[in-house]
Amino acid sequence: MHEQPGGNISAIEATTMRKVGVRLVPFLVICYLIAYIDRVNAGFAALTMNKDVGLTQAMFGFGGGLFFVAYVLFEVPSNLAMEKLGARLWIARIMITWGMVGAATAFIVGPYSYYFSRFLLGAAEAGFFPGVILYLTYWFPKNYRARIVAMFMVAVPLSSFVGSPVSALLLQMDGVLGLHGWQWLFIMEGIPAVMLGVGVFIFLPSRPREAGWLTDTQRDWLERRLESERSSGAVGGHAGHMPLWKVLTNTHVWALALIYSGLSATSNALSLWQPQILKSFGLTNLQTGVLNMVPFGLASICMIIWGLRADRKGDHVVSTAIPLGLNAACLALTMFTNSLILTTVLLTCVLIANYATKGPFWALSTSFLSSATAAAGIAAINTIAHLGTGVATWLIGVIKDATGSFPIALLPLVILTGAGTVMVLILGRGQRVAPAAVARASP
Repeated sequence: MHEQPGGNISAIEATTMRKVGVRLVPFLVICYLIAYIDRVNAGFAALTMNKDVGLTQAMFGFGGGLFFVAYVLFEVPSNLAMEKLGARLWIARIMITWGMVGAATAFIVGPYSYYFSRFLLGAAEAGFFPGVILYLTYWFPKNYRARIVAMFMVAVPLSSFVGSPVSALLLQMDGVLGLHGWQWLFIMEGIPAVMLGVGVFIFLPSRPREAGWLTDTQRDWLERRLESERSSGAVGGHAGHMPLWKVLTNTHVWALALIYSGLSATSNALSLWQPQILKSFGLTNLQTGVLNMVPFGLASICMIIWGLRADRKGDHVVSTAIPLGLNAACLALTMFTNSLILTTVLLTCVLIANYATKGPFWALSTSFLSSATAAAGIAAINTIAHLGTGVATWLIGVIKDATGSFPIALLPLVILTGAGTVMVLILGRGQRVAPAAVARASP
């Protein structure tokens, strides 16, 4: 029995999906939490690292951009490798290698070693996020995905909520065993990824048929439900069953990638740059860490609430467009204030809107992809989007060095999220027009 927005579900569906959610989602959230801490902890390390190794803001931003260059180059091959080798083995490999690279970043000595470390980290982490999004489609029917993706992606704002005070405290270890505080930060935050990678290999089943904790009845129901959805294909004749080269040149994939580039660029850029933005108001490292928690903590809560609402309403276009437009507007407003309080309020609104958008967006995106194109399509959207993320991260540093203003440096994010909002509305109109045309053509 399929659940409709606001409708009832069968007992077997309720018990099966509850069990799958409890078994998989918390563990994956912890894995992504550690992944994101390792990705953005350079933002806190930069408070002292930049001076120690001689990095300008432009250099710091360029290194951040190189992370995404590597991410883009290796993401699609990584996702396809996961399809071939299995989720458990491949996700474990990703986590172990990124943990090792993250810890090794403690030993950079200048701009070039910093560039190299960020490139290697991007290569190591490539495929983890789209791989997990794909993995979730192996376990959750379509009408569960907005809430499940929102629950999984809550790890992103939580990473800064948890990581901010932890990173600020690790910076206080300056001089212990002859190491700088930022070196301890990279080492101590890299180790958990390696440990969790081993845990993934031991505990994470690749498909429902491998889940010994499901009963035969639950396993059969879930596999039949998912197979029924796979056989029905994508909605509305969009991305359909196509070879890889057609997926990568599909207009809907590129449109979705444009939308996600604004989302990704904003969350990644603020995770990386927000500690420096806040400290520019004269705060200490510890004050910066505590204040940086607030926007991400509120975003974590709102992300889950909005994801549940999106599934209940069943309109992922509206649920994507509204918060994305708010994201763009609040970013633009930061250019008109020099107040720490107003800047913090606006950045909080930006992050709440940004993370609220992500669950509905990925539910919308997967509805455009059939099972045959999901692996390449999800990776392609994420990969193309990260081209924009890499450029935006680099531009923020360049503009900050040129103008001395962080608000002006955020202008590329305003442009990307504004363009993404318009594109969501265009896609939504296309979805409404297609059924109407079919209805007119029907006898």
